[in-house]
Amino acid sequence: MDPLEALAKALARSDCNVALTGAGISTPSGIPDFRGPGGLWSRVDPDKFDISYFRRRPDEVWGLFVEHFIPLLDAKPNPAHVALAQLEEMGRLCAVITQNIDGLHQAAGSRNVVELHGNMRYARCPLCGEYYDMRETASRFDGSAPRCPRCGSVLKPDVVFFGEELPADAFRLALEYAENARVFIVVGSSLYVAPANQLPLVAKRNGALLAIINMGPTEYDHEADLLIRARVEEALPRLVGLVRALS
Repeated sequence: MDPLEALAKALARSDCNVALTGAGISTPSGIPDFRGPGGLWSRVDPDKFDISYFRRRPDEVWGLFVEHFIPLLDAKPNPAHVALAQLEEMGRLCAVITQNIDGLHQAAGSRNVVELHGNMRYARCPLCGEYYDMRETASRFDGSAPRCPRCGSVLKPDVVFFGEELPADAFRLALEYAENARVFIVVGSSLYVAPANQLPLVAKRNGALLAIINMGPTEYDHEADLLIRARVEEALPRLVGLVRALS
């Protein structure tokens, strides 16, 4: 049986299905991945996005963020994002766990999204916890790191920097979904980055069927029950059609 058809049948008969998405779901929207050819780290020293470097030189890091990330705010969801939102609407997907910071799942209509690495569409005050719209915050950047209008502290892009722990509540929720998933789908991730790459193994240890949809090899291809080498923007809409036909 075609593995995508097998995945559709598994989704159709399960009521707790979870997707984990990585950079590969957003590259069709024009957002380059970080590590691949032409990715951000080929143009910017990743050490400058370490939290200790940010604390020492926030003006410089904000300048890099404005230069390299703000243009990405114009990206739009692609058919893969839309397909996952449709699966949720159909009751065939209970959550999307994402390693991405682009907010495109929500823009596509997904409601239950767990963001492991934050969201670049917001700035946050580390002191008082207030959130601010990133576009508006970046528009005030004049070479000096923007400050919180409420308490005056230096604002930080609401993304997880190197050297920072993942948001505890988000990772705890992601673990709960992985533990309870009957089908766990990895979409567009090489499963290289820890600790997110442990979630598929948690799901499988708890009895889930593990499906991986990715163009290239991943760290856990050998663990997959279903391995689908395909463009996610083509495979996921087809998957939605197959699930609908089984409903």
